[in-house]
Formats: sequence, C-alpha cells, structure tokens
Amino acid sequence: MLTMSSRAWQHPYVNVFKHVKLEEWKKANKEGDVTTYMDKMLKCSVFRIRGSIPASNFILLPKTSSQSLGLTGRYFYLLFRPTPNKHFVVHLDVAAEEGQVIRVSFSNLFKEFKSTATWLQFPLLCGAASGSVYESTAKTAKDGLVGPTPASVRWTCLVMDLRYVLSIYLNRTHSHLKSIRLCANMVTKNVITSDLLLDPGLSFSEFRQAGMVLSEGTAPMPREMCFPVPKGSSWHDLYDYIRFPSDGTKMPFDSIQKGLNNPPPKELGASEGLYREESRCVSISKNVQDRVSLIQQITTPKPRARQHALLLTSSLPELTSMPFKNSNSPRLAGLGSQGQEEDNSVTRDDGDGVHVFAHCNSEDDVTAGSTDNEEVAVVNAAVPQPLHLASTKPAKQRYKLHPDPILKLNKIIGFGGATMRCAAWAHDGEEVVYPCHAIIVSMKVLSGHQRFFIGHTDKVSALALNTKSSLLASAQTGTHCVVRLWSYSKGQCLTMIKTHTHSLHSLSFSYSGGVLCGVGKDTHNRTMVVVWNTQHVPKGGVASVIAKAHTDVDIQTMKIAFFDDTRMVSCGMGNVRLWRVRGSSLRSCPVNLGEYHSLEFTDLDFEQGHTPDRPPDDRALFASSRSGHILDIDYVSVAIKNVRRLLPAQQSHAHRREKQTFNTGPGIAVNSISVCGAFCATGSEDGFLRLWPLDFSSVFLEAEHEGPLSLVHVSSDGLSVLAATSTGNLGYLDVSSRGYRTLMRSHTATVLGFSVDGVQRQITTASKDCTVRVWAMDSAQQLYDFVSEEDNDAPCSVAFHPSLPVFACGSNSGAVRVFDIPTSSLQAQHRQHRGPVVGVLFSPDGNHLYSACSLGHLALYSTKQPDYHILRVLGNVVARGMDRGPGALAVSSDSRHLAFVGPTEYTVTIMDAHSLDELLRIDVSVLDVESTTLDSALRVCFSPSAQLLVTTSANKILWINSSTGRLLREVSKVHKHQCSSLAVSKDGRYLLTAGHTTVKVWDYNMKLDINSQVFIGHSEPITQVIFTPDQMGVVSVGDAVFFWDFLAHPQEMSGCRSPTAVLSPPRPCKGRMDSLPETGPRQSKCQQSKTEFNGILSNGEPRLAVPRPFSSPPVLDVSAAWKAGHGDSSFASLSSDIEELQPGPIHSHDPAHSSDPTCYPAPRHASFLRIIERTEGVNSISFQLANQVTAQENGDDSKPIRPDCYKHFKPCYRTSTLDQSAVAPPPGQEGLTLKAVVGYNGNGRSNMAWNPDTGLFVYSCGCVVVVENLQTGSQRHWLGHTEEISTLAVTHDAQMVASASGGGASSKSLICIWNVQDGSHRNSISYHKGSVQSLAFSRDDLYFLSVGDCQEPGVALWSTCSFELLCTVNAHLPLHEAAFSPSSTSQLAYAGNNAVFFCCIHTRGRGAELQVKEVELPSEIGEAEVTCLCYTLNSILFTGTNGGRVCVWDCNTHRCFMTWEADDGEIGVMFCHGNRLVTGSNTKKLRLWSVAAVQNLRPSNSGTTNQQGRNTQVLLEQEMILDGTVVSVAFDDVLDMGIVGTTAGTLWYINWPDNTSIRLISGHKSKVNGVVCSPDEQHFVTCGQDGSVRVWALPNNELLVQFQVLNQSCECVCWGPMCVVDGGRAVAGGYSDGFVRIFSVAQAQMKLRLQPQRSAVCALQYSEHGQVLLSGGRDGCVVVSCPITGVTLRIFNDHKGAPITTIQCTDKQYKEFGLEGNELWLAVSVDRRVSIWAADWTKDKCELLDWLTFPAPSPPEDAASLPPSVAAFSPERGVVVYTGYAAQKELTFYCLKKKQVLRTVSLTDWALSLSPCVKGKLLVTGSNQRVLKLIDTSSGRFQDFMWHSDSVHLCSFSPSGTRLFTAAHSEVFLWTLVGL
Repeated sequence: MLTMSSRAWQHPYVNVFKHVKLEEWKKANKEGDVTTYMDKMLKCSVFRIRGSIPASNFILLPKTSSQSLGLTGRYFYLLFRPTPNKHFVVHLDVAAEEGQVIRVSFSNLFKEFKSTATWLQFPLLCGAASGSVYESTAKTAKDGLVGPTPASVRWTCLVMDLRYVLSIYLNRTHSHLKSIRLCANMVTKNVITSDLLLDPGLSFSEFRQAGMVLSEGTAPMPREMCFPVPKGSSWHDLYDYIRFPSDGTKMPFDSIQKGLNNPPPKELGASEGLYREESRCVSISKNVQDRVSLIQQITTPKPRARQHALLLTSSLPELTSMPFKNSNSPRLAGLGSQGQEEDNSVTRDDGDGVHVFAHCNSEDDVTAGSTDNEEVAVVNAAVPQPLHLASTKPAKQRYKLHPDPILKLNKIIGFGGATMRCAAWAHDGEEVVYPCHAIIVSMKVLSGHQRFFIGHTDKVSALALNTKSSLLASAQTGTHCVVRLWSYSKGQCLTMIKTHTHSLHSLSFSYSGGVLCGVGKDTHNRTMVVVWNTQHVPKGGVASVIAKAHTDVDIQTMKIAFFDDTRMVSCGMGNVRLWRVRGSSLRSCPVNLGEYHSLEFTDLDFEQGHTPDRPPDDRALFASSRSGHILDIDYVSVAIKNVRRLLPAQQSHAHRREKQTFNTGPGIAVNSISVCGAFCATGSEDGFLRLWPLDFSSVFLEAEHEGPLSLVHVSSDGLSVLAATSTGNLGYLDVSSRGYRTLMRSHTATVLGFSVDGVQRQITTASKDCTVRVWAMDSAQQLYDFVSEEDNDAPCSVAFHPSLPVFACGSNSGAVRVFDIPTSSLQAQHRQHRGPVVGVLFSPDGNHLYSACSLGHLALYSTKQPDYHILRVLGNVVARGMDRGPGALAVSSDSRHLAFVGPTEYTVTIMDAHSLDELLRIDVSVLDVESTTLDSALRVCFSPSAQLLVTTSANKILWINSSTGRLLREVSKVHKHQCSSLAVSKDGRYLLTAGHTTVKVWDYNMKLDINSQVFIGHSEPITQVIFTPDQMGVVSVGDAVFFWDFLAHPQEMSGCRSPTAVLSPPRPCKGRMDSLPETGPRQSKCQQSKTEFNGILSNGEPRLAVPRPFSSPPVLDVSAAWKAGHGDSSFASLSSDIEELQPGPIHSHDPAHSSDPTCYPAPRHASFLRIIERTEGVNSISFQLANQVTAQENGDDSKPIRPDCYKHFKPCYRTSTLDQSAVAPPPGQEGLTLKAVVGYNGNGRSNMAWNPDTGLFVYSCGCVVVVENLQTGSQRHWLGHTEEISTLAVTHDAQMVASASGGGASSKSLICIWNVQDGSHRNSISYHKGSVQSLAFSRDDLYFLSVGDCQEPGVALWSTCSFELLCTVNAHLPLHEAAFSPSSTSQLAYAGNNAVFFCCIHTRGRGAELQVKEVELPSEIGEAEVTCLCYTLNSILFTGTNGGRVCVWDCNTHRCFMTWEADDGEIGVMFCHGNRLVTGSNTKKLRLWSVAAVQNLRPSNSGTTNQQGRNTQVLLEQEMILDGTVVSVAFDDVLDMGIVGTTAGTLWYINWPDNTSIRLISGHKSKVNGVVCSPDEQHFVTCGQDGSVRVWALPNNELLVQFQVLNQSCECVCWGPMCVVDGGRAVAGGYSDGFVRIFSVAQAQMKLRLQPQRSAVCALQYSEHGQVLLSGGRDGCVVVSCPITGVTLRIFNDHKGAPITTIQCTDKQYKEFGLEGNELWLAVSVDRRVSIWAADWTKDKCELLDWLTFPAPSPPEDAASLPPSVAAFSPERGVVVYTGYAAQKELTFYCLKKKQVLRTVSLTDWALSLSPCVKGKLLVTGSNQRVLKLIDTSSGRFQDFMWHSDSVHLCSFSPSGTRLFTAAHSEVFLWTLVGL
C-alpha cells in the first residue's frame, strides 16, 4: 500500500522522463534502434524508436521488471507520433489495490478488443493529418478502420483514465502504474501521470492571462507537456487529442481513437462512477396532441369507391389514315367540320377533325414520299387554313362553327424539348430558327415575330439549315423517326423521309444544300449514318439515299465539309473520324488521337474562308471535348497540330490568376464550338460564351449565362453569335456592340398551370421546374421569376387578382402565398393545407381567395386585409387526389357561388362563395342510368349564365342548372382522352376544352351540325386552357405556352377591345440616361399624367408620365419605380428571390429607364400613393428628434415600392418557418459544436468586411456570421440571428462588428453587436420593420447608422456606447446606402431615388438632432437611383447610379461638379482612398479609376463645371470581370489589395499590381442533394442539383476536385472502396437521367458510366465490402451492379411503384438471423416500406430477411407532400430505426431478431433527414422548421440547434461519429460531436 507521503510529491503531475532521467538510461532500459533527434515541429529533442518487431525495439521504464515506478496518477499521458505506414505497441503494467498486476496494451496491430483476467488489449485508430488527400488504412485492417498509421499522422496527446479502465473492464481498483513499455515505430516526447484532467489547448500562461476559472479536477497543460502553437493558430488544428474512454460507443467496439477538437469534458468524480445526466423526455404538448387528433379525424377517409387516376400519355390522338391528294384550293375543310346531327339536344362529335396552322405562302402543301403511317397532313398558308382529310361523311358547311379556322397560332413561349443543342441563324442574320418541342419556330430577332413549321408528331430532336437558307431539315425523336425537308422561305414541307433509325440526333447540310447527313441509332442500338441526296427536293423531287453505314463508334456530332459534299467529319466518345462517300459506300478513318483517345468530344467545326493560295481541303478542324481540350486537327494529314485546354478555377496557388486560359490540369467542359473567318466561339459548362482568335492566344470577349451553354453558332457575317443554354434560354451576342440580347426564355419542365392579367396584359405560369414566371403577353418576354428552392415546395397552381397586380400561388407543400408583382414581394403566406394545392382562385369581384388541396381541404380568405386572413377552412369537402389540379375550383361570374368536385369523385358541390355554406350537391354517377360503370367528375366550370359545366371520366360534358341541379344537356365523346380543362367565353357563345394534346373550340349552345373545331400543336398533354379576359385570344399550356388568336367576328364580342390598342411594355434600357427629354414644367406633367392615369382602367392605354398630385405635405423624397427586371442582357439575372413584405400601395414606374416615356403601362390604384413634387435645387429640412420620429406618414398603409436596382436587398425565398418553440442548449452544454461553414451568401449587400491592419475577415452565410483566419483557414461563428443576414459593418478600430437580419413577416429586423476579441454577443437592437439595407460607423466609432429597406424606408442613428436610439428620420422613398465622412465625425450622407441627402449631427445632451439637406441629381442625368456612395478625406463625395454614372460632389457646397459614365450597368459598390476609386457593377466588372484630377477640377462656391471637357481627366487604370454581380468590397489604404464578394457566392482576393483574382470562399449555389464523409475521414463529398460532385479535404474544407455533368441533377452520392491502382477512393454519383457515374478522386476523372435505372437514381450505396453497387430508382427498382464492369447482376422489384429514398449496407451483426451472408442491407421507399436483406455477394447470395410496412392514417395518393420515409441500421445490434409519415411524429426502433418494435421516441416535427451515431445511442434529425435535433434515444433527452436558415434536409455522421455534416438548401455545416 502506498502512503500519503508517496502520493503528495506526485501532485499536480509527474514528468516521467525527467523523473527517471531517461537520457542517462540508468533507471530505464532501451533495446534495438532507439535514438534521439531534434524535431522541427516541436523544436525540442525527442526519442525515436525504429524497427518493426516490438519485442526487439522498445523503451522500458523502469529498467527491470522487479522495480516499480509507483506512479499513482489517475490519468496516463503519452505525447507521441507514430511512424507512418507502420505498427506500434504500448504496454502499461498497472497494479490494483487487490494486489494484482494487469497489463493494459494498446496498438494499431490489434484488430479488436480482447480481455483476460490480467490483460486488456485495445485497438488504437490513428487519424491522418488535415489536408491529406490520398491517405488510407491498410488493406488488412478490419472494416477499413484499424490498420497501419496514415502517412500524414500528426503529433498526438493520448490520455487514458487508468481508474476507469480497471474499474469497468475488470472490476478492480486502481493503485499505481508499475511499468511502461513503448515498442516499435514511434517518436515520443514525454510521458506524464496526473490526477488532473489537463486541457492540451490551454497553457498555463494563457490561463493566467485570461483569468479563467476551470472546473474542479481540471487544469491547463503544463509547459513541459505543451506542443508549440504559432500565434493566431489553434492547438487542435495542428495536433491530435485522443482520450480514452471517449464519449459514446466506438467502432470497432472499445477502441481508442481520435476524439473531439475541443477541451476535454469535465472529469468524473472518483466516487461517482459512470455519471449520467438526468434524462429529459421528448413529449408532445396538449395543443399538439389535439391538433394531431383533429388531423386524424380530417384525414380519415370515408367509405367510398376506389378512385381511378387520370392517365396521361405523350402521343398524339390517333387519326384515321388517309392518302394525301393534291388540291388546287389553298383552303381545305377538315373532318372537324363534318359530324352528326344533334338528337334531343345531345350532341356527339366524331373527334376526327384536326386543324394545323403555320405562316407560309398560299401554295398547296404536297407531301412527297408520305407513308400510310403518317397521321397528320399539314397545310401551310399565309392565312392559316384548316386541314381537310378525306371523309365519306356528308359535309354540311352552312351549319358548322364559323369562322373556320377560329384559332390562329400567334406565338409560343418555349425552347428545346428533346434537345437544347439545335438552333441556327438564317442566311441574312435577321432570323433564328429553333425547335420548341414538336414545332419549329422561326423568329425575327428585331421584332420577335414568329412563324411556325408544323407537322412533326413528336419532339424535334435535330434540325439543319443550308447555307443559303432555302432548305430546312428537321427530325423528330422516338422509335418512328421521320425527317422532314421544308422550304424555309415558304414554310412548306417539301418531302418527308421515313428512316429506319431512332433517336436521330444530328443533321448536317452540305454547303450547296444538295446533300444531307443524319446520325441516329438502328434497331440494334448501333450508330447509323445516312447520307441523302436532296438536290431535287426543292423542285418537287424526293430525297434518295446516297449511302449509309452502321458502326459501333459513338457519334455526338457530324458535319459535312463546306468544301466537298462527299466528305464529313464526326466526333464522339474517344474518337474523331473523317468520312467520305465513294459510290454508294460510306467509309471512315480515325484521327490518331494518341494520349487523347479517351476524351469525350462534344462538337467540331471547320476553319472558314477561301484563300487562292491554299487547296480547298487545307483547312483546320477544331474539336471540343468535355475535359476542356480543344484539338486543332490538320484535315489533310489527319493529324493533331495543336491542343489547348480550358482550365477551371485555381484555388490553392496565390500567385496564379483564378481564371486560366489553356494549360494543363482539369478542364472546363466545352459543349459547343463554332468558327468563322475571324474568330472562334466556344460555349462551356461554366456558362461562359467566349470568343477567341484562331490561335487561341486569349479571350477577347466573353458573356456569362445563367446555365451551361449547350450551343453556340456564329452568323454567316460573323457579327452575331447565337447561344443556347441547358436552362432553356436562347439569345445572341452582338460582337460589334458587345451587347447581349435574350430572345427566348422558357420553362425546363411541364407547365402545370397559368393565369392571365387582362389589365396589365401579363400571364403567370407555374411549372414543374419549381419556378413561377410572369410574362408580357404582347412581347412574350419574361418579366419576373420566382424560384422555389425545394422540390417539395414547387408551385402547382396560380391565379391573378382580377384588378390588382397580385397573384396567388399554391405549392406542393400546401403553402398558399400571395405576391405583389411590381415589388416582387410576398404579401401573405398561409400553411393550413397539408397536401399539394390543386386549386387557387380569386373571386371575380376580387374580395375573396379560395384554395383547395389534394387531401380534401378547402380554405376561404379575405383579400380586404393585407395579410389575407383566413375566414374558414373545411376538411374532407374536395375530392382527394392531384388529377383535378390546377383548376379544381370554379367561381360564378357574379362571385356568389363556388363549385368543385367533392367530397367524392362522383359528386359535385356548390357552395356559397362568401361563407362556404353548402347549397347543392349533385351526384353525377347516377345521371346516366344506362351506363354500366360509375361516371366520376373531373372538371367544373361556370358559364356567364350561371350554368355549371362538368366534364366526366366518360368523356362527357354535362350542363347542369346550378340552382336546381337538373341536367340540361350533355355531349359525349368530347375527346379521345379525358378532358383536362374547359372554359367558357365571357359572351357565353363559345366553349373551350383540352384533351391530351388537342384543343377544341365548341359552339356553346350546340345548335350546329358541326359544333367544334380541333387544333393540335402540343407534344405533351395540355394541363390548362382558357380565353384571355378580352376574349381576343386563347392560351394553352403543357409542354410550352401557346398563344392563339381567337378569330371570331369582332361584332360578336361586345365589350372586347381591339388588340391593336394594347401597347406591350418594352424592356428597360441599361445604357446612358443623358438623353431623356424634358417634356415641360413639372406642374404640367403632373396634370397630364393624372389625366392619363385616370383613364387607364377604361381603355387599357399606358400613361405617358409618372402621375403626381398637385400638392401635398413635404417629405424627404419621392419614389416612382416600376419593377422591370426583364432585361435583354444575359448578364442581368432575373429576380428569383421573394421578399417577405407587408402589402403596400400601388406603384408607378421610373421613366429614367427608358428613352420612350410612353413605354410602361400604369399600375392600378396609384391614387393610394401620395407622390410629392420636388422643387429644383436644394431642400433643407431640419428634424429635432429625440427618440421619436417626426417625418409625416403617407396615409393608409402606404409605402414606397421596391426600386429598380439590384443594390436594394431582397431576402431569399424560404419555404420553411422557424420553430418558435425550439430552445437552444445553454452555453457550454451544447452536444454539437459548429466547426465550419462552407459558402458565402452572395444575396447579401455589403455583408463582408476585411481590416488589413488587424487581419479581421468576417462575412455572412445564411444567418451565421463567420469570422475566418485567412492564414490558417480556421473559423469562428457568431450565432444570434434566425433570419438571413442582409448586411454588416465593422468599427474603424476593428473591435466591434454589427450585423443585421430581417425579422420575418411578424417581427422587426434584428441588429446584433459583437465583440471581435472574444466573439461575445454584446447587444441586440431592433427598430426597422423590414430588412436593414445598410450599416455604417462614424469615424470616431461613437455613432452608427442603420438604413431600412423599402418596406419602411428611413435611417436611425444609434449611440455605440449605450446602444440608445438617438434619432430617426423616415423617408417616403427607398434608401440604398449611408456613409459617414472620414474627415468629420458629425457629417454623413445617404442616398436614394434621384437624390443625395447630406446630414449633420447636432448633439443635445443625451439626444441628437439631424439636419438633412436633400440635393437632386443634375438634370442631364435624369431620373436615376443613387445606389452607392463613398467619401474622400478632402470633403469630396462620390456617388454611383443604376445607370452606370459616377457623380462627384463638393461636401461643402453640396453641389455636383463632375460626372462621367463609369459602367454599362448599375454601379452597386464603391471604395475610394487617396486618388484611386474602385467601382463594382451588375455587369460583373470591377474597375479601378485614377481620380487625381478631381480635386483640381473642384469649382469655387460660385463657379460652374464644364463636365464634358473634364470627363477625360478621369482615367480607367484596370478592369477585372468576376463571376457575378459585385455586392461587397473591402480594400487596403492604397487600394492595392482587397476582397470582393459577388452574387455567385464567391469571395475573391484582388491584387491590382499583379492583376490577379484568386477565389477565397466558394460553395454550392443550388440545392445540395448529398453530403457523405469518406471512410478514412480525410474527405467529404457533396452533390447538387447543378449536376456537380465536389470532393473536399478535411479538416481545412478546401475543394479538391469537382466533377460536373451537364444538364443533369446529381441526386445522390457515395464513397467507394480503396483502389489498388492509384491508392485513392472512388466516388459514385446517381443522376436524374438514370446513370451512375464513378469518379476517381486521385486521377480526377470519370472511371465508369453505367445506367442501372430507367428513371432518376434516388439512392446509391456500395456494399459493405465493395463488391457490388446498389442503386435505387424513382420507379422503385433496386439494381445491383458490378462497379468494375457496370454489368447488372440483380434487379429487385419489390418496391416498384414507389421511389426509393434510402439504401444502406452494414456488416451482419450476428448470426441469429438464420440466413447466410456476411452483410445486411436495407432499402426504403416513400410508401413507408422497408426491406432488409442478408447477402454474401462473393457467393451471389441475397435473401430477404424482413419486410416492414409502417402504418399511417389515410395516406394520400401524392406522397411527395409528406415527410420522406427514412430508415437506417442502428449501432445497437440487429436494430433498425425508422421515421416517416405516421399517426404520430416519432422514431421507431425495430428489432430484427425479436421481429417487434423495441421502442419509439416522440418528435416535435416530421423528420426530413436522419443519421444515427456510432457513439452511444445518439441520433440526429433535421426538420422543415430549420431545427437540427440531437437525441439520446435511450433516455429521450435532446437538444435543438436552429442555426440553419432553411429546412435541414440532409444530415450525416462520419464513420467515427465525431463529425456531423448537415445541409439546408445550399448551406453545408460541419459539426463536432461533444455528446449529451
């Protein structure tokens, strides 16, 4: 027994090496290769043990086994570094109080924990150093966890609790440490024992300086034990800390491994044993229980017959085949004009009539080479005429519907369909031809006029136009591929070629147009090349086959040489080939590609031009590839002359530019290339259109697009470059003017619904591509774009207000939102629906709004209140299901009755539209007593005469008296397919129906012999069709938006105005604004505009000027800005974010954006907005404010609108709401610690700050303030905001930071004040109603100013000492930025619409007074938004405008004495110091100006400035083009270095002397679909909707490599096993096209591409041992594939019909299951089914172990609106944890052995994501309420973390359980687990 005196000398610690004097080797023994050396890292001598045999190479303390160290310390500390790629062993002989000696050993040799009565063996897992890329554990290690030391292992501090080890494992009491043996392959500094738990990251000196108080039993690390830490670095960033026991269960069981990168937790008391904090159960409150009970009652279905889903197909209606005959008549009657007579008011239509139209000459269309399979003949005439198909039925022309045709196709909004790679210039460069699904469109680029080539029955997959633009060839996709040849000028189909190919994807004409070449697939799926002779086609001949060939070579593009009609060139995967026609054969030879043989070539083109001294075929051939290589091939020698490569961003080399040209390394995919005589154009995956000289020396012009470019095409004159993107945009670049114009924007998925605003002549559409877009009906240009970031919140129905510029939108999540269009603001939001909204509708009088969801709920809202409050909600009244959307509701024209199908599909209900009281219920299933089947209702519609029209599943239309329910009449066989939409004209004369892909116009009264006309053109089912409000047109949507002219006689439509009386609103100009004419005195303009405005609602004419009243009280400023974000430039992004604002007044436009003041239509209700006339010159307004506002208010609920400038902050649109009941854990007790944030919020404004003197670098991401060390990359996070941070500011001494965020819809904005030194939250203040637009500190840091946004514009002055509000000033116009003068502490300025406000602070005791002087812009600039400003030290103020002008002001006289045009777009940021000025704009340009001459040009008090003569004195020194609009800047004092933020979410380091820009911070912009940590925890991988797979290094979080796939979304990602060849791991990604692509991280290239799924790959996972790859598809199939060959091994159809959500593999945990196999795997589908399988893939065995189906109350048909079904293997043996839609929100734990549920854990919200942790019984879930929940599943204790700004849809623990990765939309957070 050791005495007390023997213990006392060992306190507080014992330095064992020093105690035994190890360097003398008198009290210690060494054996083998043991030496000392000076370690450079630790800067001290250390002991090195080499040799692989532990028994022969060791250090033993003490010298003999008969001696004892007698060290009583509880904790054993070892400071060591294992030798890389080797094994080591440590033996400790520990004496117990019972007199027994136990050996405790730990080593990376041990594969698992073993124990005997006298020996404990622990496996030790060594972690690799941060930043290592190619590290891995040994192949022999169990499960890839334990093995040789990684190559980049770090110095480690290992601490072992000896008392714990003996007590827990052997039930012994620790006495003392007897001996220590350190064996083999390690370097050690010291060994220490102590009774204290020491913090390795805290030294004694730091402890004393900080004055910290540590808990009992803990202490800082002594100096002898410390590792050196450079200044500014963190201990845990340089070294590893391993503590045993660690928190939670380790894998493998009882292993020693790297713990947490934070101070060690509080020690356990000696008498406490294993301490467990009292658990806290997760329970549901009474209110929540009541609500769940109510939902159960509502959602429980009543007994009814099974509902049949509406089946839609993509084929055209079947028509009777008829031979085509020539006709001398240009106008032929169709079968639709022949029918049967009515019988007893019941009209039957034969459905055979087809009308097709196009603009063309009046010549007859004679189709040559037609076949019997052709279904539709086409007649093309100047005036569209119907088609006549031969019929034996008698025609009764006098009784048919007139006029015939009654519809004429006017314009189409859409581009692409089957391909986005087809578009071409006409020869004259005035027209562009492109496909839009099954129709080919030719558009005049100047006027936008469209003409159509109609005849294809499926989507157009390829087209080609010959050089003279006389002959157009087009091909359609599908198995029955048809090639049509058209006369381009006449629009007439000349001939039709039926081919034996399918998927024909490439067409090319020869220069003369006499030869056509096509590429497709034959019946055996081999590539087929066909060459036709088209020489005789223009003269009425047919096209004959010259030659054809079958090949196994992949061909992406094929073109005929312009100098020889018999020669072609093709490119594809791994090949470039030259082809030649000889006789009737087609032969080819490959180009020797050498080392480039594995490239995937995307496009090619010839060098153009004829030179007399060169042979015709002496032309260079350029081929582009997905790897970024561009090959210059000599056509004659068939050899590569030169190779260039387009490089992506470089992140790790500070001395190199970010944007490279051609060099080595990974490249940017070049998707298209086009060559003319002067330059070469390339379109690449990064969205850039680049123009190069033919030697590719440098880029001389580039344009960035919103998405990857799919096509570039240079016009014949070389003056214009056509560009198409994969996102559905088509535009062209004018090379001479360097201007860009967008020709067409389109939805990229099916249009689900739309609504028309007849007053503003606008249409809003909702699409499956998760966007709501607003279009101008007259110009077909996109005005606004509202984007939903989440698929489960995609819009599905929309409705315009009948008189206001407001529309309502229903989404799949059940949310109903109301948007104000001019301000792009969210007026109201309601989430009372649980299922997708199938109908949203305003009443015609505009007083009410209605919505219905797929679960049967119906809601009534009042539009008279700004928040659209809910009046009534009913459950189980609307028929369930999605097949009746988006027109599930109908309101009568007098706004008295509401009708819908429900409560079952067999009944129609009519309610009182004001109260939702049921008036009438009609059972349509019993109306036809002779029918043998029950008829169900599909759509309802009211006629102007209050009759109710109902379409049924039996293809009938029923006319019902809405008062009595009596059937008036019916029409059968309305369409060949079910009717998807119907509408009645306002005059009650015409009925419009849509069925599948056809539109029918009917005589409403059905009194004719031929009551309908049929029109085709859509290639996909039509979702909705309506008359325009003026009854001058018809709109139908489906695959695209079709506008039809309604040609009924104008006299028959009383009250309808002429379409020529409507002027379309043009696009705003972004150029100079100096030329705006003055129309006269302001008073006369006021009178004129007021008169015009009063008449706008009656005649539809636009006003000529901004309406202004005659007089009003004085205010600060006036705002008149018409939001027009639909510019022509592709550099200006459309508004995709929706700001949550309260309802505001009606808004007027800003004439400064157009040279024509008559171009904008007047908004409605402008009389609500009080507009104040300003006098010329300077207005001085003094405000005596002391904690109160004295600015006059503007009337009832009136407020300025959002200005037309990007500078004004708009919060991102969020579908989630913060859980107000969630409570953050107390400080210091958090179970998770936020370690890193990936990304920067480019949506903020001035939300980045950098102080070059102190090195402070701070920026925002979502609602987190990130403080980053630029040297080490370490981050600190300031957490206090719950909404998106809009802006931030730093004091001049860099000791305090202010950050601001919006407060949501119900609260004010929040401004947080932070101390920089310790990161503490100093204070929180709130004043502004909306978001905070700008923050600024005074020069002495005594004041700071906050500026409110357009919701409540105004400025607030605060004291930085007491944070007291000193004074406020309200404004009646939006303000953009404020700044304090650096030369005077009392002077400041802020800017807004057309004015600059100079302010002076006058203190009065504790209060303050602001004297404000308002100064207008010079008259020659015109109306403009002053967007930014900055001071100089000599009292000069620079301001920038949204027109690109910079104005220079004298702060003493408040006069503008100089101005110049500094940019083509809007200047949003400025930074000035000395004689240099930096400007940044929305053209992505960052410019450096020399303004030295400005001071000399400063006028006297009475002098004036000649601006035109002095503009030349300002010099542009340098310019850089970045990747987005510049939103924040910070530079040093000399403006040599700085940091710039862009809307692309990138922070750039700028170095002007070196002219370099380096990317500092970047992240995902689109939604992140997957994030997974690698098995060795050296990397993690993310994938996103943009098709990218990104691999990041841990722990520095640097992007290592990015793999990009075009036009696809990467839905899931997983890590593969270690590769033997390159020593690295593979990453597999599952994509929306059904392909799985496997990438090598080490080689940075794709290894294999396989297509296991026909639909999108939803889940992907390697088997536990890596032999197979399992993938789950959207169709429910699970496919097992070989990851080496790509061969499909097995297919499981057990889940078919329900998308797979999760696949997980694990080791078979024990053998009691009764099935053979060495691993288990599970699959989960959205229908709440889980299958568990036992497999041994080496023996090709896989058997079903268990099948789980979890019950749920009344599951709806559309499971997309419900929370996902998620399951995972629990760390508990044989347990599966599941969560999903059920009766209760809970986690379910199921035991595979007992076949029963072990327990459930209640949740407070549905879980969107789930991840168990291997450490203990911990688990995390993410919810739609932005909450990340850490749960102890054994006790129910939990903690909530609310630091994400959106739904937490992904969470994933690392294999060791120490790290957690979470994602919310594009945010990726990295956490460190501490434990509960």
